[in-house]
Amino acid sequence: MNWLNNWFNDDFFNDSWMPSFQTSTTAPAVNVKESDKAYTMEIAVPGLKKEYVRVEVNKDGELCVAIENKMEHKDEENKEEKKEHYLRREFSYSNYQQTYVLPEDVDRDNISAKVNNGILEITLPKVITDKDAEKDVKRIEIA
Repeated sequence: MNWLNNWFNDDFFNDSWMPSFQTSTTAPAVNVKESDKAYTMEIAVPGLKKEYVRVEVNKDGELCVAIENKMEHKDEENKEEKKEHYLRREFSYSNYQQTYVLPEDVDRDNISAKVNNGILEITLPKVITDKDAEKDVKRIEIA
């Protein structure tokens, strides 16, 4: 039975027999939709809490999206409390920041964002000009 324990402890989790994959961080996938009233950006952020994301319009009028690596720091802080340790760790939580040039017709003062089911959704409402405004039919009484 001792050889079985040794095999599991020493050999099973030794990854030298496994093919080597280089892990690299890539930008999250982004979808952009357009309607008559707004643009909507959907950014894939599985497992992300809203506290870890920052969305802002910079002084140049560009949209900045930043995802901060607070999850990894939290794991390191609680290391003493854990009674287990990783033998292999492939999950990657790295910082991400991207700046997007906004279209001219975006109402920069009314941009909103929310995180729901692993999707960061940023709504970029369009500026409504007089020609775009819906005009109600107004009946004029004839005197």
